[in-house]
Amino acid sequence: MVKPRVLILRVSGTNCDFETEWAFNRAGAAAERVHINRLKTGGKSLKDYQVLVIPGGFSYGDDISAGKVLANQIRYNLWDSILRFMEQGKPVMGICNGFQVLVKAGLLPWRGRQEVTLAWNESARFEDRWVYLRVEDSVSPFFRGMPEVVRMPVAHAEGRFTVVDGASYRRIEKEKLVLLRYCDSKGRPAAGYPLNPNGSMGDIAGICDKSGLVVGLMPHPERALMKYFYPGALREGFVDGYGFGYPIFKNIVGYFKG
Repeated sequence: MVKPRVLILRVSGTNCDFETEWAFNRAGAAAERVHINRLKTGGKSLKDYQVLVIPGGFSYGDDISAGKVLANQIRYNLWDSILRFMEQGKPVMGICNGFQVLVKAGLLPWRGRQEVTLAWNESARFEDRWVYLRVEDSVSPFFRGMPEVVRMPVAHAEGRFTVVDGASYRRIEKEKLVLLRYCDSKGRPAAGYPLNPNGSMGDIAGICDKSGLVVGLMPHPERALMKYFYPGALREGFVDGYGFGYPIFKNIVGYFKG
């Protein structure tokens, strides 16, 4: 069976592209890191791929605000091709900085006007640690079959999920667009810092669009791909096997293979 081709978009400041490429290849895809200039000049075309991923990092140094410059690049250079890509039912995934890009480009949770953002953490500092997450009953097929509570790392200074108004927040909840929420080890609400590392509204750590195929999340599943990545892995005997991040990549690949 032909492996789905995954385009991992990179620019100056991207630093999680190699890990994301490795994760998709482990899950059965044929992933390729592609610089944005190759898309802008026509050296590469989105139509030749089945999945688009914007990985983590600090695109363009996060000047202005995290992900904003790359979001503008997308709006003014790649907008039409990305919309066609999405209209064909092809998944788009944004991880950490990629999530920031998708919301600031107006691709999540709805296309057009930006209605949500990822603002500065309430702690006013960079948060880099493992967190517990509750997997929500969302419309996305990529988070199905996962345990109710998972653990992944976060690494961001601007991850506080904020919505423009109460009506938009209620719409996100009603349309079942929430993928993940920060929680404690039992799946109970985070109830503030430090379990909620940034102060996100509703403890939200990831969302999708109405199709469930465009997803954005602040935690890094590529850094939770293998059990031995986890804190205390050797002490717990986790020397082999996949971690909680792996099913996400596997489900995206399986969307085409299945």
